[in-house]
Amino acid sequence: MRGFQHPAVRRTPDAAQESFGGLSRHRRAKLAQAAHTTLVKAHQWSRGQHVSEPVATALESGVKQLSAKHKPAAAKS
Repeated sequence: MRGFQHPAVRRTPDAAQESFGGLSRHRRAKLAQAAHTTLVKAHQWSRGQHVSEPVATALESGVKQLSAKHKPAAAKS
């Protein structure tokens, strides 16, 4: 067998991709629509598969904006 001594290549999603996967389907669909892509492509991105660069950056920025919106404000001392 050819290539049997090489380790398997595993995709490792980053933190934004993992948090996207944890969102509800409705919110994922809204983020996909804002990124001008389909929910299927957005789901592929969340699993670490290859999507086009503009779609990936749009989805990542949407997830970051959403997570920043839901973080509690720092307590003032």
